[in-house]
This record gives sequence, structure tokens and C-alpha cells, in this order.
Amino acid sequence: MRAIYPGSFDPFTNGHLDIVERALKVLDSVVIAVLNNSSKKSLLNLEQKIELIHEVLQKYGNRVEVESFSGLLVDFCQKKNTYVVIRGLRAVSDFDYEHAIFLMNRKMYPEFETLFFMSSSENSFISSTIIKEVASLGGKVIDQVPDAVNRKLLEIYPGK
Repeated sequence: MRAIYPGSFDPFTNGHLDIVERALKVLDSVVIAVLNNSSKKSLLNLEQKIELIHEVLQKYGNRVEVESFSGLLVDFCQKKNTYVVIRGLRAVSDFDYEHAIFLMNRKMYPEFETLFFMSSSENSFISSTIIKEVASLGGKVIDQVPDAVNRKLLEIYPGK
């Protein structure tokens, strides 16, 4: 079975990596669907995100694809002939939000399913927003992001 893991991944964190690795224990393959939202201000452009995720996940070969999408997730799922999406949950508040999205997606695409993965305790506090803020202020995030992402953050915030 193949599933889609959608997100902005700005940047891709160890929390994201953990979800992908755990999903691959129960799924045949995962499509990382990087949201292309031009109205949202991102630290990394779409090409940078895709390149970094490819680099981080290269060891999984053809079990992981990385693609961009825009518009409705259900449209992308139907285009990929896939009805399963994976999402990571850090806290109960994440569940409330994700449950509402699941219900809306199910309304538009009745076959739609979501597999929720609880974050590992060491990743439960990590968010891309926090990573960007800490890195921009000169804090070290090497333990919260893959090496390739850390190098890119150090390139963006030199001398911090």
C-alpha cells in the first residue's frame, strides 16, 4: 500500500523524518507531497524543499517519492490513485484540527482514509515554525533537523 504525506515541510524536521520512517514499516511506499502555496511566505522555496527532502530520504530509494502539489489534497490523491494519507500528531490539539480536515476530505472523496502517527517523545515539541525561529536567532537546531537541513539553515543564517 502507498500513502501520501502532505505538508509544507518548511523545513523538513526530524519529526517529519520519524513519521516517514515509521510509516515505511507498515506501508510499501510514501509520496511526500510538498504543498506549493505561493500565498504563504516560506523560508525555503519549493525546489529547495524538494531537493533537501530527496537528500534526506535517498537511502529509501523508490519507496519514497517527493512531489509538489497545489490545490486540494483530495485532487492530488485521486491523481496519484491513492486514498490513504499519513499525518503526524504531536498533541491532542493537533488531533482536533486533523480530524476536521479528515472529515472534510472524506466528504469530498468518500474512499479517503488518514493514518495518524503519534510523534515520538523526542520529537513531540518540534515544529517547522519553532525551528525557523530558533535558527534565525542563532540557536542550534542540529538535534531537531536532518544534517542536510541544518547545513541549509546555517547557509541562510550565517554567523548566527
